[in-house]
Amino acid sequence: SNPFEVKVNRQKFDILGRKTKNDVGLPGVSRSKAIKKRNQTLLKEYKEREKTNVFKDKRFGEYNTKISPEEKMIRRFTLERQQNYGKKNIYNLNEDEELTHYGQSLAEIEKLNDIVDSDSDTEERGTLSAELTAAHFGGGGGLLRKKVSSEQQDEEEEKPKSRKELIEEMIAKSKQEKQERQTRRESALELTEKLDKDWKEIQTLIARKTPKSERKDKEVEKPKPDEYDMIVRELGFEMKAKPSERLKTEEELAKEEQARLQKLEADRLRRMHGIDEEANKKRPSHMSADDLADDFILDKDDRRLLSYKDGKINIENEEEKEEEEEGEEDDEGEGEEEDNENEEESQEESASEDEEDGAADSHSDLESDLESEEEAAGNKEEKKHKANENEPENVEKLDPKREAAKSELPYTFAVPESYETFKSLLAGRTIEQQLIILERIQKCNHPSLAVGNKAKLEKLFGFLLEYIGELATLDLPELRTIDRLVLPLYNLCQMFPEAASDSIKFILRDAAHDLGEIIEVKGRATFPGLDTLVYLKIVSLLFPTSDFWHPVVTPAFMYMSQLLTKCRITTLQDVIKGLFVCCLFVEYVSLSRRFAPELINFLLGILHISLPKSQAQGYTVVHPFTQVGKNLELLLVCDEEDLKSWEKQNVPLSIVTRLKETSRTEINHTRLSCLALCFDLIKKCAALYESLPSFHEIMHPVKILLTQHVPVNEYPEKLQEWYHSALKELENKVKHYTPLIREKKKPVPLKQYTPKIVKVLEFGKKQAGSKKEQERKQLIQRHKRELKGAIREIRKDNQYLARMQLSETMERDSARKRKVKELLGSLATQEGEWKAMKRKKWKN
Repeated sequence: SNPFEVKVNRQKFDILGRKTKNDVGLPGVSRSKAIKKRNQTLLKEYKEREKTNVFKDKRFGEYNTKISPEEKMIRRFTLERQQNYGKKNIYNLNEDEELTHYGQSLAEIEKLNDIVDSDSDTEERGTLSAELTAAHFGGGGGLLRKKVSSEQQDEEEEKPKSRKELIEEMIAKSKQEKQERQTRRESALELTEKLDKDWKEIQTLIARKTPKSERKDKEVEKPKPDEYDMIVRELGFEMKAKPSERLKTEEELAKEEQARLQKLEADRLRRMHGIDEEANKKRPSHMSADDLADDFILDKDDRRLLSYKDGKINIENEEEKEEEEEGEEDDEGEGEEEDNENEEESQEESASEDEEDGAADSHSDLESDLESEEEAAGNKEEKKHKANENEPENVEKLDPKREAAKSELPYTFAVPESYETFKSLLAGRTIEQQLIILERIQKCNHPSLAVGNKAKLEKLFGFLLEYIGELATLDLPELRTIDRLVLPLYNLCQMFPEAASDSIKFILRDAAHDLGEIIEVKGRATFPGLDTLVYLKIVSLLFPTSDFWHPVVTPAFMYMSQLLTKCRITTLQDVIKGLFVCCLFVEYVSLSRRFAPELINFLLGILHISLPKSQAQGYTVVHPFTQVGKNLELLLVCDEEDLKSWEKQNVPLSIVTRLKETSRTEINHTRLSCLALCFDLIKKCAALYESLPSFHEIMHPVKILLTQHVPVNEYPEKLQEWYHSALKELENKVKHYTPLIREKKKPVPLKQYTPKIVKVLEFGKKQAGSKKEQERKQLIQRHKRELKGAIREIRKDNQYLARMQLSETMERDSARKRKVKELLGSLATQEGEWKAMKRKKWKN
């Protein structure tokens, strides 16, 4: 079939209750289907229209192809039983139908009753003698009985084995097989060794040494190795790369870091309490009388010289020597001292432990040793107590290592539950120590180490954000500290982006709400504090600013636009804050190049307040700037000495809090720096928006102010350079006008969730009337459509029957003509034969 002739009728929508008329195939497929259907229905009825003796097969399931033959037989059998079952057998439950086989009852056959022969009257009919069966079949009679009795005796003797006996027998067999395999292996090894020895003896006899002359010839004839072979050999001897260890997961790294910090904290606590770990390790353990001291090692010679003083053993000198040695060890850093009270407590504890061990073990060989140790300890304590009484009570010997351990930062921290505890944890610390504390809090409480650590660290982000805002609201804001704290804030934001965005959105929502309330009450507002400006800067560091829409950056963008349009400029602090917001605007749109009209308007207003009142005419300014007012010359500098002494420098944000304490010269220098920053921002905006079609219309008011109204000659030389660079950036841009062109394609509307239902009116028909009338009209129309379809089908059926009748008549006519021809032919042959016979007669 030609694939180009295939016709495919596709249905756009599936409608319930509607018959599908989609056919896939060659042209005329639907017509062939209709003819086939009429052949099965109309043609069959047409052929059987006058027949009354048609045989109908009424057997159950004869034409049902879904039922198997076995199931057909079972159902037919049940139907037959139901038909034969009459009323007389309704209450007869024991009577079953009798099954037969070749006319004989199966019940009688199963009884195995043989027919009795009348001639043989013996009682033992059908049995054979024992001799006959023994001779022909090998048994029978007494022999069979003897055999059966012997088998019974053997079975009684051979009782079935238990499970344990079977397992033991299996183990014995496996051991025997293993032993046999071992012996076979040993014998094979012995034979191979013997063969090797014999071969070596034979090889010495067969070996023949070549003479030196032949060796030299062979050496000369030996070819030199090829470069390729040398390279291959070198590669074979090269060291192969060993597989490196796999990279550890984040959870494994967190666990290792937590274990390391816990170990360091334990060491710090041990040093802070003055506990010598080596001394604890060398503490003698309990030894019984049966111990032979095999692992004894003599570390040092602890024997003492025997000395006498006034006829008595000098024990004090020995104790002094011991104390001196201990002091030397402490100075060398090998051990650490303890206070007298701690020593007494440890001795008491050790004595009590020894007593408990002795009581528990009840060893008789330890009693004497314990008593002697207690006596010696008591004498030593008495002497130390006397020596301590001689010293002043207020003087305490402090160990420098313990002091260093106390002053050292802990290595493990718990996440603070409230802001007060968090603030107290960082209070009085340097910025480096604060960063270390925040880092250790994150490492010790990683989300993968415990279940509740995630929620705790999410709270930590909010505490750190609040702490940064508090640092920004101080009289002397610690901006450098804030700058260093942004790094842990960024790390927490990467770990928990949703919680971070919620915290910052909450701050921005409050700030926007406060700004809206002030504008509603007073009609104007002032710029917020440094904390809000710092938060806006942090948003650009934590979140992407180039997205078309972002849940944090977009509200921040809207809030900044409100600041530049709603907050009035009354002081120099407002100018600095506004320029800071302008810098944030440029930073936000540096990648997306989004047009911000508030930014251009604010820079135009900054140029406006830097002009003298005589030149502030011939142009218009927009809110929050006014054409006239007391704040018109806010950035105007008239002092020539201040103009000459000015040098370009960055305007720090912290100057906002200490601007009142500065001198007039510094204020004038700040004004000139703000103006230079304005020129710089104009230059950046020109480079940012140069690709816009309406660039020149946007920057035209700024260009007019720069060329016609700004007193350039009165500015310092460096400020004039900034001015000319900004003006040059505006003038060098080529006009990019694009004519308005009608779109070729209709814009695609946005997808909506609620469908728009529009009633389609049929052309040329009246739709007026009530709902019932419309339904009645629809029913009439549907009836007409169905009637037309029925008439069409009837007409096609009549045409089909007419074709069938025509074909039958044509077949009958053709058969009649054929028979007439056959008859005429036979008559012609008969006539010829008759004439031939007549001629013969006449001849005769």
